[in-house]
Amino acid sequence: MIELLQKVRVIDPVSEIDELFDVLIADGYIREVASHISDISSDTQIKDCQGLVLGPGLVDLYSHSGEPGFEERETLLSFLQAAAAGGFTRVSILPDTSPVIDNPALVALQHKRAEGQRDRGTEGQRGRGAEKSLSPLLHIWGAITVDVAGKQMTELADLASAGVVGFTDGKPLENLALVRRVLEYLQPLGKPVAFWPSDRQLTANGVMREGTNALRFGLPPIPTSAETTAIAAMLELVATIGTPVHIMRVSTARSVELIASAKAAGLPITASTTWMHLLLDTKAVKSYHSSLHLDPPLGNPSDMAALRTGVRAGVIDAIAIDHTPYSYEEKVQAFAEAPPGAIGLELALPLLWQYLVETEEFTALELWRALSTNPAECLGEKVSAIVPHQPAELTLFDPQQTWKVERKSLYTLSQNTPWLGQQLQGHVVQIWC
Repeated sequence: MIELLQKVRVIDPVSEIDELFDVLIADGYIREVASHISDISSDTQIKDCQGLVLGPGLVDLYSHSGEPGFEERETLLSFLQAAAAGGFTRVSILPDTSPVIDNPALVALQHKRAEGQRDRGTEGQRGRGAEKSLSPLLHIWGAITVDVAGKQMTELADLASAGVVGFTDGKPLENLALVRRVLEYLQPLGKPVAFWPSDRQLTANGVMREGTNALRFGLPPIPTSAETTAIAAMLELVATIGTPVHIMRVSTARSVELIASAKAAGLPITASTTWMHLLLDTKAVKSYHSSLHLDPPLGNPSDMAALRTGVRAGVIDAIAIDHTPYSYEEKVQAFAEAPPGAIGLELALPLLWQYLVETEEFTALELWRALSTNPAECLGEKVSAIVPHQPAELTLFDPQQTWKVERKSLYTLSQNTPWLGQQLQGHVVQIWC
């Protein structure tokens, strides 16, 4: 297939370009990028892309798939469809399935499941979104520990050989002796390792960030120190051992300060926050919507402002989606009783663009970098520039098209989002993988 995208706004963080171009794509490769392309074959499909945005494919650092074990929440098929509809060409799933992905056989089985889902094609699909016959590249995180108590390491070298993208449990590891051993063992493997620093003793039964709003809403608070003390301990281990580490789910202003200082000192760390922590703060919890119960919790207004500044400055390298589907029955509970988490693969780009780029708080390049090239680098990968002879791994986005968030418009099987029933502006038109 040969496609000519005319007058499309090309946003390329690799080349630092934000300009209008014609882009010719043929047989999965970018053939030409120019201000005007007229020399085309008769079978070229011409698309008028005025007002549309073309950027490198989006990359998600970590999200949850229900399969295996929780298929009522999400299957691999619905997960990949939702990712494609949201503009993602690479997605990475956490190992906290049932069973946990802690050995090579389960890694191979998960890849086989994903291939089987792709082979099912698009028959019977519902909803909206990008070209559904194309499926994002699926990365799998390997588990660090094999038991619930988190005291025994997996066979890290075997998992690395099985093709995991990196290692994480996706949950706090409070056994610092184990963390130290993991960092020592992983040094020669050359795979990313991601930790979620959180002191669960300080978190206790809290469900909301400590502050005036927690008092006002009568919800058990979580102190900032539950995150910052764990980050400080992690940074000390990295400084001692030297193994590169990715810090997940950063949610407080003080955490941004600690990470900035560590980077200035030359520590080999990267960091991410989630998209919802950039858009909402504790004021939103006034609704007691159970999809606003997150872990870590939404920050106070000063936390949200610091996270936005941190992303723009590069202190926070990437925006993760942390898509966490739950069934209706699981989420239809009181705020504190509902399991924490919300969906996001199909919602993140439209909402981030609407509230950060349209308001001119972020440039389009800053947002796209945090959603594409930087997450890839955190995984030890690269994203190609939008230039001739490069593979076409691209996302075409219409920032003005509106759509309603409802069951029939979503590919994900779950609807645990505070935006359910609302009209959004911004729609992914197509992806190339």
